[in-house]
Amino acid sequence: MTSIKTGDQEFSSLTPESLPKTLLQKLRGGFFLVVGYLLSPLCWWNDLVFNLPIAYAFGYICSLFAPKLLMPCVIIGYWLSNIIGILLMQAGAIDVLQKQSQKHNLKKELLTGLVSSTIYTFLIVALIQLHIIDTPNLFPVS
Repeated sequence: MTSIKTGDQEFSSLTPESLPKTLLQKLRGGFFLVVGYLLSPLCWWNDLVFNLPIAYAFGYICSLFAPKLLMPCVIIGYWLSNIIGILLMQAGAIDVLQKQSQKHNLKKELLTGLVSSTIYTFLIVALIQLHIIDTPNLFPVS
């Protein structure tokens, strides 16, 4: 194994970290990036197409156990779909853009996703409560 030391960094020519990312890793990263973007709050049209149906399905499943859980679980499902989207985007961007493997700070990534999704969810709930936006009635009761 050959190693070169420059300043504070040491590069070894035969370590896995020095090898370029494979095409499969880049494709996986690109897939995570696209799916994460579609679930994240950064995509302006995703709520109607992805997040609200996922959240409503989650709330509907929870309401089978207790009918009063529908709206709280819709909010939780919406929140979780946004967090999952942000985390998938972060993982995908790291796979696609990062040249060398670095240690991930999962705690920081989760906290960032949690805070941004919580703020966005509070905004959407406030808009619903103020009747600025309306939620669809997908399963009307006759």
